[in-house]
Amino acid sequence: MFSAFLLSLREGLEAALIIGIVLGALKKINRPDLKPAVWGGTFTAVLLSLLTGGLLTALGISLEGKAEEIFEGFAMLFAAGLLTWMIFWMNRQGRHLRAELENSTRQAALKTGRRALFGLAFLAVVREGIELALFLTANAFIVQAGQTILGALFGLAAAVALGWLLFSAALRLDLRRFFQVTGILLILFAAGLVAHGVHEFNEAGWIPAVIEHVWDVNPWLDENSTVGSLLKALFGYNGNPSLTEVLAYLAYFGLIFLGLRRQNASAAPALA
Repeated sequence: MFSAFLLSLREGLEAALIIGIVLGALKKINRPDLKPAVWGGTFTAVLLSLLTGGLLTALGISLEGKAEEIFEGFAMLFAAGLLTWMIFWMNRQGRHLRAELENSTRQAALKTGRRALFGLAFLAVVREGIELALFLTANAFIVQAGQTILGALFGLAAAVALGWLLFSAALRLDLRRFFQVTGILLILFAAGLVAHGVHEFNEAGWIPAVIEHVWDVNPWLDENSTVGSLLKALFGYNGNPSLTEVLAYLAYFGLIFLGLRRQNASAAPALA
């Protein structure tokens, strides 16, 4: 449940911030008549995201046996890839996001007006929404679907409330620190998805286990216990992982570390 809450809070707050910045830019240029186009794009994107999530979940439920294992494996690896892209994108663009959005909003208002603003809001929200739909689908394969849905609803409600408080000046939040902390948690979650995806491919016979169980700590911390299930949902905990699961988990952390280090190093001269 907490993993679904965290994902929904992060994605929902990003979407809320984007829409808030666009509406704020319209207020600055005195074009409140264009707000309905922004809300229209937002709600259309939300509906499309819900439809995508429903279709992905229905497809996963309809599959059985080896086909289900392969689908779950691909869903988890794809979700991990999207999470990784999101982390790198926010690390690169986060500090310039407001200025770029405000500039895009002004240009859209001056040129094609409603259609451009509808598209701007739609693309911004549908990206977050479809990403979240895929993340929650992958999460539902690890924990119960009911817990995933409940966590997602709480996360989205918290995101809407935080977004409203931020733009009404009723709350001051260090957004950079917020995205840094949630980014670390999402890296751990993505690593778990990678390992769990490899586990599904082990079971389907697509990736060899090499060593079926590198260790077995289930007698001390069972992956099906309350604590074990929480760690499994958050970080992909497996009490008796295969060698390829362990290698995939460690390799993901290594690639993330090197990638972020390289990105930050290349950004430093531009900021100097």
